[in-house]
Parts: sequence; C-alpha cells; structure tokens
Amino acid sequence: MPKHSGQKLKILYVLKYLMEHTDENHPVTTNELIAYLAANDIHAERKSIYTDIEELIVFGYDIVQVGSRVGGGYYMASREFELAELKLLVDAVQSSRFITTNKSRSLIEKISHLASKHDAGKLRRQVYVAGRIKTENEGIYYSIDCLHEAIQENKQVTFVYYEWDVNKKFQPRNHSVRKVSPWALVWRDENYYLIAYDAEDGILKHYRVDKMGKTCLEKKSREGAEVFESLQLTEYYNRTFGMFAGDEEMVTMEFPSHLVGVVIDRFGKEANIRPLGTERFRLRAKVSVSGQFFGWLSGIGKEARVVEPQSVKEAYNQWLQGILNEMNS
Repeated sequence: MPKHSGQKLKILYVLKYLMEHTDENHPVTTNELIAYLAANDIHAERKSIYTDIEELIVFGYDIVQVGSRVGGGYYMASREFELAELKLLVDAVQSSRFITTNKSRSLIEKISHLASKHDAGKLRRQVYVAGRIKTENEGIYYSIDCLHEAIQENKQVTFVYYEWDVNKKFQPRNHSVRKVSPWALVWRDENYYLIAYDAEDGILKHYRVDKMGKTCLEKKSREGAEVFESLQLTEYYNRTFGMFAGDEEMVTMEFPSHLVGVVIDRFGKEANIRPLGTERFRLRAKVSVSGQFFGWLSGIGKEARVVEPQSVKEAYNQWLQGILNEMNS
C-alpha cells in the first residue's frame, strides 16, 4: 500500500481535534475525523483512526467512546485543567489589578485554548469587581520575570521607580536608578510587592512591582541574606499594614466579640486573643505603627480602641485629631 503524505502527523491532528472540538456533550464520529484529516491533506482510513485513538488512550489521554464503532463517537473526557479550574484562573486574571487590561485579555484568550471550543466561550466573561483599577504598566511582565530570575540566580537588580504626578503622567521618582538584592515577591492588598535588601540603608524594603521599570539583572551576588533569613514572613505580613513600614511596637487593642473574624483575617489564627467576658476581647500583636495602621483601626470605627502602650494610644488620638483639624480648617 503506497504511503500518503502527512501520516507521521496524523495522530497529532487527531489529538488536536479531540482536544479542541470535543467534550462530553460533543463527541466526534470517525467520519468527521476522516473529513478533518482530509481537509488538512492527510489521508486516513477508518481502521487507522481506531488505532490512533487506542494508542492515545494507552499513552494516557482520557478518551471515551460513545456507542459502537459503527455510528458511535469519541470525546476527550478530561484535560489538564477542569472547566471550573479554568474559570477560577480567568477570574483571578481579570480581577488582578497588577495585570494590565491588554495582558488580561491576552492571558484569558490563552487560557481559553485549554478548554474545548464549546467551553471556551464560557471563559470569555467579564468579572466585575467594584472599584477595581488596572495598572497601566505594560512592562510588569518583564519586571516580574527578571525578579524571579534574580532570586533564582542569587543576583542583584537595578530598576527605576515610578509614580503618578498631578498631570496623570507616570514619571520616574527622583530620576535615580536603584540597586537592591531581591529576596521575595509578595501578593498583598491587591498588589504585587518585592521585598529586597537595600545595602546602602542596610535594611529590607518593599516596592510595588507595577511601579518598577527598566528592571535589569546585575552580575553582583545578592546581599542581606542574614537579615532576610531572620524575618518571619507571616508575622511581617500581619504587622505591616498596606505594606507601609513604621516603628514596630507590641500593641494591645480591644474589640467587640463580633469583630473576631476581622482580627483573625488580619493577624491569623495564631493571634494572641484573650476574651473579656462574652462581649469583648483583647488582641496583643506586634505591628508597624503607621498611618495605614491607624487607618485600619479607624475604618473599624469607635468599637476598636488602643489600650497600650500609651505612646501609641496618644499617637492614634493625635492622628485622628489631625484629620479633624484639616477637615475644619
């Protein structure tokens, strides 16, 4: 029997069609597969289709036969990702503010290719999140890739830090290039942050990744290993509000019992909580005392109060009074 062109590719085309066009509700017949292969200039006989599908099953693909070979059909029963998992990925991409609108569309389109064409439309959906603002930094992908490489290769990086001005222009801050040793990437408060060691100041700092540009890998090895290793990341996240640093203090706070969930969400299940009867409880935690911390407390309202130390209690009162003075000025 003479050989026909494309025979080495035939099984790949069969797999491609099953992946892209079939699911439980949309099986494909042998005749449809033969017609698809013919449209791609590949000759196929019914028996060879049976053989290809059997080999794909032996290789590990979950292909199910419906009915008999005569008048029956086949479909891809499962894929690397289930539809529910793909929907979750799409929702995460769409609602992430650090991914630009254009990149979100591109990623969702690629994710949709992991499903059959019949399910792909279910993934191209708009996820609405109140108040969500997307970043406009199209270079964030390259910054993230460079930072991951630096962490893996134990290298320093340089970058320019940007900020918005009153004319709505994204401008370099101080027009200076910064050099740091990156140690971790953190997702916090809907933003992506880099935790890095600044050798000049001798401390760990964090930077919004979507505000970083012109990120370059350096040849010099990282510094600050001992400082980073001494850091308990979970505690660091919990005590840092909005990723804004401040003087660290052990603070005792008091809340009504119905807010215990808010406190656990903020400080974790291991938080030092002591009930005060059935109506209130006290929390003792190390926090970075900053305007963001006071903002979190004031957002809860008058039901939350600082008990000690007195210095933090006074600082909170002054912060609140300062706001009132500005409002009345």
